[in-house]
Parts: sequence; C-alpha cells; structure tokens
Amino acid sequence: MVIKLLTAHASVRKYKDVAIPKNEVYELIQVGQHAASSHFVQAYSVIYVTDVDKRKELAELSKNPRQILTAGAVLVFCADYCRLKKAANLVGKNIDFSSAENVLVGSIDVALFAQNVAIAAESKGYGICYIGGVRNAPEEISELLSLPKGVAPMFAMTIGVPDEANEVKPRLPVEAIIHENGYNVDKYNEIIPSYDETMNDYYLSRGSNRKDAAWSDSMADFLETPRRSYMKDFMKKQGFEFN
Repeated sequence: MVIKLLTAHASVRKYKDVAIPKNEVYELIQVGQHAASSHFVQAYSVIYVTDVDKRKELAELSKNPRQILTAGAVLVFCADYCRLKKAANLVGKNIDFSSAENVLVGSIDVALFAQNVAIAAESKGYGICYIGGVRNAPEEISELLSLPKGVAPMFAMTIGVPDEANEVKPRLPVEAIIHENGYNVDKYNEIIPSYDETMNDYYLSRGSNRKDAAWSDSMADFLETPRRSYMKDFMKKQGFEFN
C-alpha cells in the first residue's frame, strides 16, 4: 500500500555491498520523470556516477563517504536550464532563466523528480538517503561532473540494499502543518513544546546515536547562523541571477 510505504520512510546511510543493475537505475529515473513539472519545462537532469574515482572524489567533496562509497547507485540531481536553452536555440530563439521565478521552478522540478525516484526505489525494497552535502563544494563538484552553465547540483541521492534499519522519526503533528482558511501562529505555543517532548523521547530511546535533545533547540542551533552563504555567488556564476 502506497500510504504505508510513504509513512515508513527513514534515511539509510549504510548499504550492503550489492550493486544496482544499470537497467534498474534507468527504470527508477524514468519513473521519476513522471512527476509533475511546472509548464512541463522538466528543468532537471541527473548525473549517474559510476566511475569509481569520481565517486570517491564526490564522497570526499560532499563529506558523505559512508553513504556514497557503500551505495549501490549514486545520483546527483541538478536544476537544468542548459537543455532548455539548447531547445530554444534549435528553433532560432533564446531564453532568460536568470529570474528568481525560474530558479524556484528549477528547484521545485528537481525536488519533485527526485522524490518520485526515492519512492520508486523504496517500493523495490531499496533504501535511500538525500545528500545535501553536494552543496558543500558546488564549484568543485560541478567541475568534477562537467556541469555547464545553466546547470547546478542541488543534492545527491544514494540508493542501495540497506545494511541498517533506522527508526522512523516522529513528524510534527498534522495540526501544526494544516492551517484552515488562514495561518494560525498562536497554536504553536502548545504544539511545539509537546512535540519537543516527543522528539526528546525519540532521541533518548532510538537504537543508535542517542542524544538528549529537543526539536526546537536543534532547529535553533541549525538555523541561527547562515549556512553555505557562497551558494548565491555560485548560482549566479551558473546563470541563475535571482533577478
């Protein structure tokens, strides 16, 4: 059942030494292409990293060696306007993808595409992990993967046969997410402290990496200092100007 599959998701960061056949990877990508796409621009591409040396360098640059080096397949998902520019050139036209709106369209398109790939992989019994760490070294990774202007790596995904079983993290209660007819900030005064207790219990009792922490403290620590401030300059270099 699809709902059971979706609610059972947990990131897998260690995999058994089992390669995923190339035809199966291609099938997952093809399934991913059936995600919704704004105006059908399909502003995404994926780099399937099969070269051993490139995978090692990607693991080092992204600071995610365990996931990348043990996975059965490694994919780098990119926002892509290079193909759209080429399509326009072929019919004697040009495009401008520098606007903030087009940056958002590319980011949303690639996220929807990747999530379809993730669900398809999990439906086959594989585990997956999103790797935002590719944004730790976007210029170096772009050079490693020969990404042209108009293409920017957003995140990677590792896929493989799980060699660990992580518990599903408790999500925020649905009442925190749903706002009927208008946004209600006041309800957080009760919902957030209650959720902090739930997450603290989870962190203290889970099978590995136990810690005494709450969601609010963790999020405040994560977001109080700007992260990857170089991304704006990198995106501009790739043609995404945020105009």
